[in-house]
Amino acid sequence: MDRSLAWRAALLQALFVAAVAVVLAVALPRSFFEDWGWAAGPAAWGLCALLVGAVLRLSSARVLAGAFLSGLPMLVGVAVGVHWLGAPLALLIFGAWCGQLRREPVAA
Repeated sequence: MDRSLAWRAALLQALFVAAVAVVLAVALPRSFFEDWGWAAGPAAWGLCALLVGAVLRLSSARVLAGAFLSGLPMLVGVAVGVHWLGAPLALLIFGAWCGQLRREPVAA
């Protein structure tokens, strides 16, 4: 595993997700998240993961697979009513997943 890549992926994912969360929280009413949070959260997580993959030159399909698998621990937090409970674990899993991926060569 490329530990440097793993940590960079986890850190970037955390930063991108935090930025999206702040923008959405400022721009949208609480009722949006009560009605559509089930879709907005996973969509934001996946889109941020794609951005991480692009920045780190990782396979989009594999990064999305890692985003899906790493997002599963967050379901536990949602189920018990503590939304962000699983986020730290999910970030570690996502980073470890990305650390296992091979970087794609830069197109000439």
